[in-house]
Amino acid sequence: MKITNYKVYEIDLPLRKPFTTSFATIKYKKTLILELVTSRGLKGYSECSAFDIPFYSEEFRAGALALLTEQLLPQLLKVEIKHPDEIYSLFAYVRRNNMAKAAINCALWDLYAKEQSLPLFKVLGGVKNKVEVGVSIGVQESPEALVEVVRGYIEAGYRRIKMKIKPGSDYDYLKAVRTEFPQAMLMADANSAYRLKDAELLKRLDDLDLIMIEQPLEPGDIVDHARLQAQLKTPICLDESIVSLDDARKMVELGAGKIINIKVARVGGFGAAKQIQAYAGQHGIQCWCGGMLDSGIARAGNLAIATLANYTLPNDIAACERYYAEDIISPLIKLDGTYVNVPTEPGLGYEVDYVNLKKFTKAVYEG
Repeated sequence: MKITNYKVYEIDLPLRKPFTTSFATIKYKKTLILELVTSRGLKGYSECSAFDIPFYSEEFRAGALALLTEQLLPQLLKVEIKHPDEIYSLFAYVRRNNMAKAAINCALWDLYAKEQSLPLFKVLGGVKNKVEVGVSIGVQESPEALVEVVRGYIEAGYRRIKMKIKPGSDYDYLKAVRTEFPQAMLMADANSAYRLKDAELLKRLDDLDLIMIEQPLEPGDIVDHARLQAQLKTPICLDESIVSLDDARKMVELGAGKIINIKVARVGGFGAAKQIQAYAGQHGIQCWCGGMLDSGIARAGNLAIATLANYTLPNDIAACERYYAEDIISPLIKLDGTYVNVPTEPGLGYEVDYVNLKKFTKAVYEG
């Protein structure tokens, strides 16, 4: 395919409620939406998930915008693309910056599917027509408040509940939820809020029958996660520590965890996610698809990739209305029990809501 032009939309999408993690409280998803246009007039879409401040990784929205518009997209316009994963060699000279690369890779995959008049999940190699999902809950003011929030989502049909924790808002909070919901599928997400010296505190969580503790230690760390996993009964799930297939290999070899949260944006796109989930499946590592407070465009892409065989646990692909009163796709992604049905229309399977896209756009960059 030949990409002839592009648009990058800088948007601020307001959340229904502020979302608090161990490192920030977020009121808007300040993100970038990429539109690629082919010589045939087809349009492909993706989201560059870098937050406006580099608290999740070293990438941030303004930096990703500059990289996309000044280097990556101009390079893309110069070449003919036969397969979306060719961008990995095209952009090999750029170190990391996986979220910017992922935006291009994912939009190309959308186009690749549309050129074949196939749904995205089919061309990715997906094998499921529905995907089980969970919900992610930010840090709450008290254990009692957390119990009530969890109650609402269990009543709404969610089976897997992920709760953000941080020092001082951890064991007592999770204990209250486990006492109230003894059969629920519960997990904790620390977003790197702890250190190896906190091992005794984290070992207390073994009593709560959690399906996992996600990313307890520092983002780039694999060695100390291996030391911690050796002390815990609860499986460790790595998130920020896995940004490449090679990181997954090191995790397996060192025994640094038993589960991977594969965020498409963090690892560099659908192509990289496919490789990691295949490797994980070969080595007995469970996987699930994580989210980045995504708009409907990235959420639709996550839904497609989560249909691959080695995504074995419920995914962070909640209904659009879980986070946003208004979103930028139509129809909105909705729950069917504890599942989301996978669309069969070509590409992402959802239309862009251009009215809302325009409403939330702060600036547009074209080339």
